[in-house]
Amino acid sequence: MFDGKFRQSADATMAPVGRVLGRAGLSADVLTASGLVFALATAGCIAAGLFWQAIVLLILAGALDLLDGAVAKATHRTSKRGSFFDSVVDRWSDAAMLGGVAYYLSAHHHGTLVLLPFGLLTTFLMISYQRSKAESLGIPAKGGLMERAERLVLLGVALVSKTIFIPVLWVMLALTTMTMFGRFYRVWQAAERPAPPVASPSRHYGERLRRRVLRASRH
Repeated sequence: MFDGKFRQSADATMAPVGRVLGRAGLSADVLTASGLVFALATAGCIAAGLFWQAIVLLILAGALDLLDGAVAKATHRTSKRGSFFDSVVDRWSDAAMLGGVAYYLSAHHHGTLVLLPFGLLTTFLMISYQRSKAESLGIPAKGGLMERAERLVLLGVALVSKTIFIPVLWVMLALTTMTMFGRFYRVWQAAERPAPPVASPSRHYGERLRRRVLRASRH
């Protein structure tokens, strides 16, 4: 949902900051790695039950996630390696924060509730994997109720109070499950359509030859 107009406005807002940071000598990879550090700190605070501190760190981690792209564009250093690094770090960050959630639940709640963050992590990874695989096949797969930005926002809402923490996590699981199956269905439908015909090299050569003959006959 936030990948559309929100993402464009956020990129426009972050662009001047990206230029300043770029001139200061900071690289996008450094910011990406710093975001992972803050994500790990967020996980530690969640595990310890320090929810308000976790919210502050989560906001900082999210800001760095936006800034690394802004710096890469400002310094004209966007690359496949940087994109790969950013994507992998996002998955590490998600796993770390949900690990913090699992630790907190195991320490303060009995029974099988600790499996809730495992279910969340499964849907998180499947949503990201489906997009990655679909795009490698030339099929666009953005969109859905709960992409990464929405997931971070909803986790922040859950951290506002220990009273609503678990209910909001269940809501998140329901929404991410819907997103996962919705994305699968859209890609499945798109993959069923026939691929556009690709002209053979001999056909291209024959067309070019025909045009040359026509041009020569006009002269």
